[in-house]
Amino acid sequence: MKHSFALLVATATLLTAPALAQTAPPPAVSVTGEATVSVPPDQAQIDGGVTSDAKTAREASDANNAAMGKVLLALKGAGIDEKDYQTSRLSLQPQYAPNRSGPSPVVGYRASNRVTVRLRDVAKVANIIDVLVGAGANELGGINFMVSQASKLLDEAREKAVADARRKAEIYAKAAGVTLGEPLSISEEGGAAPVFRGKMVGGMAASAAPIAQGEETLSVTVNVSWAIKPKE
Repeated sequence: MKHSFALLVATATLLTAPALAQTAPPPAVSVTGEATVSVPPDQAQIDGGVTSDAKTAREASDANNAAMGKVLLALKGAGIDEKDYQTSRLSLQPQYAPNRSGPSPVVGYRASNRVTVRLRDVAKVANIIDVLVGAGANELGGINFMVSQASKLLDEAREKAVADARRKAEIYAKAAGVTLGEPLSISEEGGAAPVFRGKMVGGMAASAAPIAQGEETLSVTVNVSWAIKPKE
C-alpha cells in the first residue's frame, strides 16, 4: 500500500509539472508610449439667451417669447442654419420680496429662455456674439471650442504612441542583451476626446468682442508588453 501511494504521488507530480510550466508567463518587457497632437479648434458652441421680468407670469412669458423670437430671427438672418441652434433651457419663476419676516409675497415673475448655437466656423464667433447681443440677448453663458476631427487626430496620436513605446522597448532590449519579439499586449489609458473650453474677453455690449480660441492638445498614452528572447 505504501509503494502504491508513493507511485500515485510521483505520477501526479509528473502530470502537473508540464501544466505549471505552460502557465508561466513568457519573458517580456513592458513600456509606456506617449504622443500628443496640437491643433486649433475648428468649431465653437455659444450659449446665450434672454431673461424678462414682469408683474405677472403671462406678461413675463409674453415679453420673453417676443424677445427670444427676435434673437432667433437674428441668428437666421446671420446665416446660421436652423439645425445648428436649439433651445437649451426654458423657465418661469416667481420673484419674492426681499428682507421680509415670515413668508415673502410674490412681487413678480422672471421668464428665461436660452439657446445653444453651434458654429462650424470659429471665425464667426465674435460676429455671432454681437448678433445675439444686438438682438436683445442679455445672458451669455460661455463659449466652448471644439475639434470636429478629434477621433481622426487621436488615431494618428495612437500610432505615434505605439511607435514611441517600441522605441523605448528596443532601447531596453539592447541594454539587456536580448532581442525584441512580438507584442503581447497593448492597452490605452482611457479618456474621452477632450474639448477645448475658451472664454469671451470683454463686456457683452462691446462690439466685435475679442476671442482667444487657443489650441487643443490631444494626448494618448499606451502600455505595451513585448516578448523578449536571447540574441541569436
